[in-house]
Amino acid sequence: MFFVRTAGEQDLEKVRALLRETWHATYDRLYGADKVSELHGSWHSLQSLRTRLARKNAEFLVADDGKNIGGMGYAAMSTELAKTVMLYMLYVSPRCQRQGIGRDIFAELETCFPDAEVMRLEVDPQNDPATAFYKAHGFVEVGRTENCGDAQSGIPALIFEKPLENH
Repeated sequence: MFFVRTAGEQDLEKVRALLRETWHATYDRLYGADKVSELHGSWHSLQSLRTRLARKNAEFLVADDGKNIGGMGYAAMSTELAKTVMLYMLYVSPRCQRQGIGRDIFAELETCFPDAEVMRLEVDPQNDPATAFYKAHGFVEVGRTENCGDAQSGIPALIFEKPLENH
């Protein structure tokens, strides 16, 4: 049984390992293992995870069964869009998928930002399971970008939004 809780410094190595496993399982077929390793190395370095953990107006969650981290989520209030929370990361270990972990992390993240009216995210258009998950949870496509994650990634993404009902 996994329980969703706030992540701490002691979780970051396990989170990084989960991200490496999940990214390779999901994206190797799309971008190749070398590109996935390169992106993981920069986007999921311990320093970048520490920066996220310390960020104000953000929430960094893990699903923990006492031994393993089965999933993680990270969202933060947008610095550019008013009353918008950005869902930057929601990943579940391949061996733990389809057990409700992603749903539970997502449900918790939805309640963490009382001033937000909209949740927004970017998702790879070829990641059918993630796209289906977000649509099933009320997201709709509102745009596209050619640079998911950062201005230089060169990875296309769909931009999804969902109104939040917490006000």
